[in-house]
Parts: sequence; C-alpha cells; structure tokens
Amino acid sequence: MARTAALAPLPVDVRLAMAGANAVIAAMALVLAAAALLWLTRLPVFEVRGIVLEGDLTHNTPATVRSHAAPKLAGGFFTLDLERAQAAFESVPWVRRATVRRIWPDRLAVHLEEHKAAALWIAHDGTDRLVNTHGEVFEANVGDVEDDDLPRLAGPRGSSARVLAVYRALGPALASLDGAVASLRLSARGSWRIELDNGVVIELGGGDGDEVVARAARFARTLPQVMQTYQRPLLHADLRHPDGYAVRLKGIATSANARRN
Repeated sequence: MARTAALAPLPVDVRLAMAGANAVIAAMALVLAAAALLWLTRLPVFEVRGIVLEGDLTHNTPATVRSHAAPKLAGGFFTLDLERAQAAFESVPWVRRATVRRIWPDRLAVHLEEHKAAALWIAHDGTDRLVNTHGEVFEANVGDVEDDDLPRLAGPRGSSARVLAVYRALGPALASLDGAVASLRLSARGSWRIELDNGVVIELGGGDGDEVVARAARFARTLPQVMQTYQRPLLHADLRHPDGYAVRLKGIATSANARRN
C-alpha cells in the first residue's frame, strides 16, 4: 500500500508574507465596511424629519424654537452631533438648558428649560439684561417682562448671584418700611445702595451679605422712633456710620442726626 507523502512546512518568510496579506485584506474589508456604513447613514432615508419639543415653552413657541435652532443642525439621524445640537437649542432666546436625544427612526426629542427672570441687570455699558432665579445674567427681550415690575440690580462683573441673594434677604429685613426695594447696587468698592419704590435712597455701606442685612434690619427697627419724633417723610438714610446712621427728612436739610443701632 502506498503511503501519502507528508507535506513539507512552508518557509517562515512565506508564512509571514501570507499572514501579512491576510491582515491587509482584513483591514481593507473593515475600511470598506466602515465606508459602506457611513454611506448608508448619510442616505436621505436617515435624515432627521421631526423635532419633538418638551418642557418650558413660556416665552417661545415650537415654531420659533425650530426656526432658530434648525438651521444650525448638521448631519443625519446617526451623524448629528448631539452636543452641537444642544448648543443650537440653548442659543434660542430664553432657553437656559436643552437636552437632546434621538428617537428612532428619524426624530429628535428636545427637553427645554427656560430662564425664569428674577430681576433686571444694569450692565456697565448701560444696557439692560436679565437675571434668572439662579443668579445668572442672560440676554433676552426685556420687553417680554416689562409688566412684571422686576427690581433693578447692578454690580461688578460676576456678582449677579451675590447681589440677587442680598436683594432677597433685604426684602424681609425692610418689610416694615413704607416702600419695597426697587433697586440694589453693589459698587466696585463693595458698598451697597438701595432705592425703595417710593424714591427713598438708603446707603447700606460695605460688608458681606449677612452684615448688610443685619444693619438694614436694625435700621428698620429703630426708624419709627425717628419718624415719630420729626413727623416728616424719609428721603435718604446713610448707614455707613460706625455708631449709628444719618437720615434726611423732607423739609429738613441737615443729615447730621444719627441714631444708635
């Protein structure tokens, strides 16, 4: 009986060449598959055909949001950059935050959080902006809130959250006065100044929020004694004195009267 001759092993260099060729073929196949997949994802059938809006739409309509953000969206359902899409929707006036997700097969779901205006912010260039309830300054049409009777705040760059917090604390501290806080300003030197809605101006002096609020509360507690003595409307108060405060009353020119806190 004849025996089958054993095959001789291939030389090492031949085996290496074949392995290299197989690797090249496999890599080319992966590249072609990736290119084909990319081509498929860019077909019109995978275009984004609808945007579903959820969340706050108090100052915008679905039409205005879509018209503002849609031109900034680039790509199809699979190739759309969600971070850039989020930025596009957050560029819409009044939108504070947007969350974007895909809905198979051809839609985007966008959840919107709008700014809630808490005050007007008087910028250094003289223009009015808005401060939201988080103390963040944002740009929007101030005319949208002209009937809301918002207070006017001002301060150095980056101080909006601090100024809003002090404003909120001053309301209860000065509640007994005949007038509500209409404006609060923090100077570059750290001095606070408020104006009531009846025109009364109060210089609160410097210090952190707690110090200023405590000083204002002491002033509000003791002011009735001054008013009872002079029976004149208050025009101006200066709380920057270390041992009391000075007031200017209608018909009385001097402001040298000081009361102990």
